[in-house]
Amino acid sequence: MTSDQLLTAPATALPALRGAVAGLPSYVPGRRSAGLDIAALASNESHYAPLPAAAAAVTEAAGTMNRYPDSAAVELRERLARHLGVTAGEIAVGPGSVGVLQQIITGLCDAGDEVIFAWRSFEAYPILVELAGARPVRIPLDDAEGHDLEAMAAAVTDRTKVILLCTPNNPTGVPISHERIEAFLRSVRSDILVVVDEAYVEYAEAGSGPDSLALYRQYPNVCILRTFSKAYGLAGLRVGYAVAAPAIAEGLRRTALPFSVSALAQKAAIASLAAGDEMESRVAAVKQERARMAAELAAQGWKLQPSQGNFLWIRADDTLREALVEAFDRADILVRGYQGDGVRITVADPAANDRVLRLLAAHAG
Repeated sequence: MTSDQLLTAPATALPALRGAVAGLPSYVPGRRSAGLDIAALASNESHYAPLPAAAAAVTEAAGTMNRYPDSAAVELRERLARHLGVTAGEIAVGPGSVGVLQQIITGLCDAGDEVIFAWRSFEAYPILVELAGARPVRIPLDDAEGHDLEAMAAAVTDRTKVILLCTPNNPTGVPISHERIEAFLRSVRSDILVVVDEAYVEYAEAGSGPDSLALYRQYPNVCILRTFSKAYGLAGLRVGYAVAAPAIAEGLRRTALPFSVSALAQKAAIASLAAGDEMESRVAAVKQERARMAAELAAQGWKLQPSQGNFLWIRADDTLREALVEAFDRADILVRGYQGDGVRITVADPAANDRVLRLLAAHAG
């Protein structure tokens, strides 16, 4: 066959994706804003501009974009260690908390192993588990939109390697108390990694959720997962971290994609930690708006669980969910609908929040 014939010969088959990949659901991100009048309340991003210190750090670091970042993120890990009262050897970083979670699943799970989590919870959980060839075990939320820890404990088998506890839970906003997690940990084998996913911990009222660092010090099989994407406003830079026993943290660093956290992200995260007071001021304003919205929605007749995230959750069947999402779309407000479950609305600035309240008032009852 000539070279010309090879170039024009019809292909009989394409390379096949792994079965696990072909069957994966796509992660559905919050829809993006396309205009000045659009209220983008679908992705739980901070509505504030980046912290000035973080923006300045990025500007300065931009001059070295031709160089690879520190793949070990030594400076950031040391700064986090001082901030949290642990050692740098107990910290692993990655591209957002979801990137670190992928390192966790990759590092601990073989094909056929099981990962238990509540459902509905963070959309990426089943995707990451199935991608690793492990089996996702979804445990329905309880009647209060929170984790059914008793059912989760009962679901443990010999193949269970990881349990994910999202507190406050995304998308429902319900936290898990310290006492409940402590009792849960007493009932779970010590060779199972229990990941306390605290992506929204900065927005939680003191005492509503666990003292995760205290739990970690008492139970070495606890892993704390956090991010700079939410309260610190670095969603576009992708940097998150885990706190885990040194041997586990070392394994997470080994499973990380080399150079996955950019130099800009590392510098911005370090600067953000130094600007903690300003971050907390912004968080306090979000909490105030969250409380205002929840009170008004309750007065309108909506039944909401108290949220400890930067968002509110409306439980809705598909008929109501579709009606609400369509109404929000017509009003140029982007929210996140979950088929079969409800609607999540990010708390933003007062003007955007007022638009939400006016729309929901028209659909109450």
